[in-house]
Amino acid sequence: MPDYSQFEKVLARQDGRLLTLSFNRPERRNAVGGGLHEDLDALIALVRKDDSVGAVLLRGEGQAFCAGGDIKEMSSGEPTAVERVGSILGSRELLYSMLEIQQPIIAAVQGFALGLGATIALFCDIVVAAEDAYFADTHVNVGLVAGDGGAVLWPLLLPFGQAKYHLLTGDRITGSDAARMGMIHKAVPADQLLEEATAIARRLADGPTLALKWTKKAVNQVLRERLDLVLDIGLALEGATFTSDDFKEASSAFIEKRKPTFTGR
Repeated sequence: MPDYSQFEKVLARQDGRLLTLSFNRPERRNAVGGGLHEDLDALIALVRKDDSVGAVLLRGEGQAFCAGGDIKEMSSGEPTAVERVGSILGSRELLYSMLEIQQPIIAAVQGFALGLGATIALFCDIVVAAEDAYFADTHVNVGLVAGDGGAVLWPLLLPFGQAKYHLLTGDRITGSDAARMGMIHKAVPADQLLEEATAIARRLADGPTLALKWTKKAVNQVLRERLDLVLDIGLALEGATFTSDDFKEASSAFIEKRKPTFTGR
């Protein structure tokens, strides 16, 4: 059995056949940075080969599920072309890994799931959210293309016009509205979230393993087809906007807590 205790930025705790993974950067609202991405990649690789795990519950420590990419970290210094490409390929590999992992993944979303955080949540097989949680793909608000999964997934989960509106504006969708629109499985009061999500995860963890993993594999062929169609061009365009003046301005404005002024350059 793998040693899941070695990770710090994503905590792992196994109880019977249920493995709970918790993003553990609460001081940064669980933003993807500071080693969180690397820990999540490594954990998914371990879980894929671990027959003792029947299902995974994914959640965040503190008040948020995941704030997406760490803007402060991304704006510090000037990454080389090799580093930028490595980061983009890392996002690609993470999404394909989440698609290929055989065990069902249940997301428990509290607070908010933004940008890449929303993508990670929505790539899970079942999503339960607090009624007052919210989802948003906020890439455009920081001058970036919604390329790391938003353009792939949102049009599958929402009516096409709704998906385009939210991807082009970055506007939020509450947990209650996400459930009403069919974007997620259900929304519950915040104080019931963990209990409800854990009950579903436990049921699947103790369920018929072969039937569950192969049903997931069959259904996910639709998502794989969409990933193959959209993800590479989305990531390429997102990578291009990382070098734009608009992204640099948005990053500075975020740090300085002011409204950005975009120039389209």
